[in-house]
Amino acid sequence: MEAQLTLTGTPVVPGIAYAKTAWVQGVAEPAEEAPDLPEAEREAAQDHFVTSADTVSQRLLTRAASMVGTASDILAVSAGFAKDKGWRKEVAKRITAGTPPVQAVTQATQLFADIFKSQGGLMEERVTDLMDMRNRVIAELEGRPEPGIPTPDEPIILLADDLAPADTAGLDPELILGIITRLGGPTSHTSIICRQLSIPCIVAARELDAVPDGKLLIMDGDSGEYSVDPDKEEAQAIAHEDSLRRQRAREWRGPSQTLDGVPVELLANIQDRASALRAEETEAVGIGLFRTELSFLNTPVEPSLEDQTALYSSVFSSFPGGKIVVRTLDAGSDKPVAFASVPNEENPALGVRGLRTSGIDEGLLLRQIDALVTASAGHDGPNWIMAPMVSTVAEARWFASLIRERGLKAGIMIEVPAAALMIDQFLEEVDFVSIGTNDLTQYVMAADRNNANLATYTDNWQPAVLTLINWIAQAGIRHGKPVGVCGEAAADPNLAAVLLGMGVTSLSMASGAISYVGSRLSEVTMEQCQQAAEAVLQAPDPIAARQAAAAALGSAH
Repeated sequence: MEAQLTLTGTPVVPGIAYAKTAWVQGVAEPAEEAPDLPEAEREAAQDHFVTSADTVSQRLLTRAASMVGTASDILAVSAGFAKDKGWRKEVAKRITAGTPPVQAVTQATQLFADIFKSQGGLMEERVTDLMDMRNRVIAELEGRPEPGIPTPDEPIILLADDLAPADTAGLDPELILGIITRLGGPTSHTSIICRQLSIPCIVAARELDAVPDGKLLIMDGDSGEYSVDPDKEEAQAIAHEDSLRRQRAREWRGPSQTLDGVPVELLANIQDRASALRAEETEAVGIGLFRTELSFLNTPVEPSLEDQTALYSSVFSSFPGGKIVVRTLDAGSDKPVAFASVPNEENPALGVRGLRTSGIDEGLLLRQIDALVTASAGHDGPNWIMAPMVSTVAEARWFASLIRERGLKAGIMIEVPAAALMIDQFLEEVDFVSIGTNDLTQYVMAADRNNANLATYTDNWQPAVLTLINWIAQAGIRHGKPVGVCGEAAADPNLAAVLLGMGVTSLSMASGAISYVGSRLSEVTMEQCQQAAEAVLQAPDPIAARQAAAAALGSAH
C-alpha cells in the first residue's frame, strides 16, 4: 500500500477502518496555586465538593447500569474512585485548611496517583482512570461540561495517548470506526471494550504523535499497521470489503462448526446476570467463564451465604441444558476484593491472589463453593467449578477433592507456567483445565500485561506462549480431558482457529466476539486449522505468527 507515512503498533481487535483522524483533546491542568479560601466560605466549599463528587459518581453508575459485561464493571470501578472515603477525606482536609476545592481535588488526587505509581504494574495502570475521575469532578466544580470524547459529526478514527473507562465504555461504533492509542496493552480496558464493541483497535503505537489531527488514515487491526494519506480509491475499496466481511460476521447465526462440519464449542465469558442474558442472545452454547470476583469489587465485607447463593442462582438460571463453568474468587492483583485481598503487596501479580487466598482464609473458599453448589442445583446442564492461580499438584488435588465430594466437575485455570509445564500430572488430578491466556502470557514472557512499554511481549501471538498452549492441548488429548481457552486469545478469530487446530476443545470469550469467531471458523476446515497451528509454532515472533496463520487459513470470505 502506497502511503506517505506508515507506522505500526500492537494489533488487538481485527478489522480495517478508513476515515479522518481525530485526537482526543487533553484537559488543561488546573492552576497549582490559588488564594486561600476565607474561613466563612469553607463550609460551603465542602458541600460543593461533596455534591460535585456525588454527581460524577452517580453519572458514571447510571452509565454503568445501561451497559452489561466488562464495560459496566469498568465504569462501576471508576465511580468508586469518586466515592472513595480516603480520597474524600484528603480533599476535605485541604479545604478545611483553606485550599480552594479545585486545588484540593488536584492535590489529593496526585497523592493517590503517586501511591499507585509506586506500586507499579496493574495499580499504576489505574492512574489513567483516577485522573479521569479528577477531571470530571473539577469540571463539575467549575460548572463546565463533562470532559471526554465529543460526539463527532462524521465517522472518525480516534487517536489518543490513552482512553479512560468512561470514554471507551460509551463509544458509538457507528461513529468511531477505529481506535489507535499510544499507550495501553492487549489486555488494557481500551482493548477489552473495543473487542466487545468490535471496533478495530491498535495499542502501544509509540510513534502515534507523528500523525496529525484531521488526516485521512487507514488502519489494520490484524497487522497493527496504519498509514496516513493512503491511495484514496484503494483504501476505500479495502475498507468497504472489510466492512462487508464484518457485517456478515455480525449476522452469523451458526451452526458452530468448521467448514468441513467439525463441531466447535463456543462459550461466553460473563460476570453477572445481565451479561449472562446478553450471552444468551448470541450463538454461545453455555458459559465458559463466570468471573465471580467482579460482582464484589465494591463490596467491603464478605456477602452472606444466602446473598452469594442468590447472586449465583441468577446466573445458573441461564442456558438451560448448557454448560456453566464457574471460577472461584480470583481476588488480588488487578481485582482488589476488599474482603479477600492482601493490601499493599509489593508485587501483587506474584502475590496472594486466586486460590492462594485460601491459605489465609480457607473458610472464604469453602463458603463460596457451598453457595455455588446450592445455586447450581436448579440448573440441568453440566456444572463445572475451577480454581484460578493453581501452581502445584497438591493444590489441584485438594481443590478437586472439595468439588467432587459435592458432586460437581472440578477443574483449574492454567495461568502459571509451573502448571503448564507439569500439565500431565495436573490432568491426572482434575476433570478439565481452562487456559487463561492473559496471565499465562504475562508470566511466560515476564512482562506486566498492563505496562504499555511491554505490549509487544504480552501479545497473544507470542510463539513461546503458543508453544506452551499447544503442549497443554496435546496433553489434554492424551488424557482424554477437555482443555478450554477463556482468555482474550479466544476472541481473535484467526487465533481461535489456531487454538482449535492445536486441540483446544472449547473457546470462551466476550459475547460481542462470538459471531466474529464463529463466522471465521465456519470458513475454514479443521485441516487448515491444524496447518495454521503447525505454522505458528515455527514462527520467530508475533508478526510472523500472524502471517503464517493467515497464509494457512486463507482470506475471509
